[in-house]
Amino acid sequence: MNTPQSVKIVEVGPRDGLQNEPQPIDAADKIALVNALSEAGLQVIEAGSFVNPKWVPQMAGSEAVFEGITRKPGVRYAALTPNLKGYERAIAVGASEVAIFAAASEAFSQKNINCSISESIERFAPIMDAAKAANIPVRGYVSCVAGCPYEGDVAPAKVAEVATQLYAAGCYEISLGDTIGTGTPASIEAVINACAVHLPMEKLALHAHDTYGQALANIYRAIQLGVRVFDSSVAGLGGCPYAKGASGNVATEDLVYLLNGLGMSHGVDLNRLAQAGQAICAQLGRHSQSKVARALAAKCT
Repeated sequence: MNTPQSVKIVEVGPRDGLQNEPQPIDAADKIALVNALSEAGLQVIEAGSFVNPKWVPQMAGSEAVFEGITRKPGVRYAALTPNLKGYERAIAVGASEVAIFAAASEAFSQKNINCSISESIERFAPIMDAAKAANIPVRGYVSCVAGCPYEGDVAPAKVAEVATQLYAAGCYEISLGDTIGTGTPASIEAVINACAVHLPMEKLALHAHDTYGQALANIYRAIQLGVRVFDSSVAGLGGCPYAKGASGNVATEDLVYLLNGLGMSHGVDLNRLAQAGQAICAQLGRHSQSKVARALAAKCT
């Protein structure tokens, strides 16, 4: 469990960050990114997704990534798994833990995984059974906690309902995803408070996208409320294939800078993290979305 002055960062760049990139990315570049992130001190890295490559082509090489990374003691290498077949593929290549995902919006659930919210949770039962038997931790994601690209605003009570179902199913932690980045400190507070009625605060995480520039403000409010786990993506990479216009997650560099300013421990070396972000951005031919990374780079020129 995190102490009041420590935060766990879940680095989702190699999965959530890269899945929406238009150009092919070599497995070697993904492996180099994961290794650089672990060397920077990240303790939980979502290294890939075992989905059908027909739907998310960038994740087609996840086996090669898990087989090629240099595993650092104490680092957990996670994988997103939509079904039992994906779970079995992830475990076969040594995933430390897996993640499943449901939405707080019926329309998003249908667009994303072609089924209702209740059906999606039922589909995860075989994964939960297999993971329990193998003692593999399972993390749960709830998408669209502050808004949906198809339905608009999402009721906090609906988010709490889905989060509670995932927790009851056996997920050790529930990540609340502001998938399209429309959340504000007030709306995120309402979501966290609704979930905290049913779940311990230490079991909640925030997955903030920065589409409207509110991610750091939302994270700061969540910290004030007692949340101590945050998802982020190096260089602010990412988006969502099923949410047009959604920008990347909050940049890990910007999150680390905020936490440093608050005097909260997290174990990440900011300079090495920024170097990892610069390296993958160079491979992608794009600029980092992290303002902190840009500022650090400018100091070196």
